[in-house]
Amino acid sequence: MSVTPEPPDWSRIPAPADDGAAAHLQGARLPALALPSTEGPPVDLSALPGRTVVYVYPMTAVPGRALPRGWDEIPGARGCTPQSCSFRDHFAELRAAGVDHLFGLSAQPLAEGAEAARRLHLPFPLLSDAAGALRRALALPSFTADGILCLHRMSWVIEQGSIRHCFHPVFPPDASAAQVLDWLRQQR
Repeated sequence: MSVTPEPPDWSRIPAPADDGAAAHLQGARLPALALPSTEGPPVDLSALPGRTVVYVYPMTAVPGRALPRGWDEIPGARGCTPQSCSFRDHFAELRAAGVDHLFGLSAQPLAEGAEAARRLHLPFPLLSDAAGALRRALALPSFTADGILCLHRMSWVIEQGSIRHCFHPVFPPDASAAQVLDWLRQQR
């Protein structure tokens, strides 16, 4: 049985502003890149058939390791576990709404993603862009915390190898899956 941790009081966490840093992603064609996956072979998001949803998150906490200094004060940093749990909890609804593939994506090493996927009982893979190839190819917005490169939190709906819709900024993080689900239902 999966346990969803209690989310933080979002009123005490600074919300990210819409700075336009992801505006160029709407309609962007994904590059042909194989991203390491926590399940099976690497995944090329540009080549997947059907509809794919990818939620991008800064980083999940690693048990026994402190988060970067000032993490809670960085707008949009806090909430990766609640965001992942929201996609886990809405997985069946997303599939029923026409999502063929669902992935989480971060710049963390694959081993850290695999640990989080197991711990959170995620029914979908997490992808790693630790090498930064996708970040560079798409000019993904990012930030550095305590020397760790992190991607901005966002979600994509991908169809035929292009980002049909980009949600950015995403706040609160635990509402991310419901936001995507609402958009998908409006498209019917």
